[in-house]
Amino acid sequence: MRLLLCEDEVELAEALAEVLKLNNYSVDMVHDGEQALAYLATEIYDGVILDIMMPKVDGITVLKKTRQQGDQVPILLLTAKSLTEDKVLGLDCGADDYLTKPFEVNELLARVRSMTRRQTEMTNSILTFNNLSLDRATYEMQTENGSFRLANKEFQMLEMLMIKPGSVISSERFLEKIWGFDADVENNIVWVYASYLRKKLNSLAANCEIVATRNVGYSLRNKT
Repeated sequence: MRLLLCEDEVELAEALAEVLKLNNYSVDMVHDGEQALAYLATEIYDGVILDIMMPKVDGITVLKKTRQQGDQVPILLLTAKSLTEDKVLGLDCGADDYLTKPFEVNELLARVRSMTRRQTEMTNSILTFNNLSLDRATYEMQTENGSFRLANKEFQMLEMLMIKPGSVISSERFLEKIWGFDADVENNIVWVYASYLRKKLNSLAANCEIVATRNVGYSLRNKT
């Protein structure tokens, strides 16, 4: 699942992002409200962790604008404010939950699981393309010929491809979204994981394939 983490305290944000990634979440991280709105306007997320006290645009304004645009992505407000009226304001503006700093990491993870579970129950968690399906809740790829439970990074790569089948996604985009900007990995790691997925698609006799476009990227297309 993909999360957007909006937190202006850089060290805290990096620590939280690391914990979330260790728990099989793909995380985009921003440090001000303008960035948060820009990411929400162009990307699809399963949940948002949103700090209220952010520079440029505060979290409540980000929340209001997101809901005004019809985006019902689950949002967990994260803030140092603990007054009841602040919690009520956030919830009245459309937040799904509210967590006050300081907090235990396990509680944050439990609340993220809770809000994304509710979203999954309300929406179709199964992505499909031709005879291939991908269960975003269980990480299982399946055709009528069998199934595989994917490792985290395999799942994230196939999910990105299946969200927009036919669209070419660059290696740099995969690295940014799955491994992160600062990951000490080479571009060929994307080729390695694409190869893992190709073998599984072939084993399941899927009617689609991962196509590499030289110097451009990868896409999921009908098998020719």
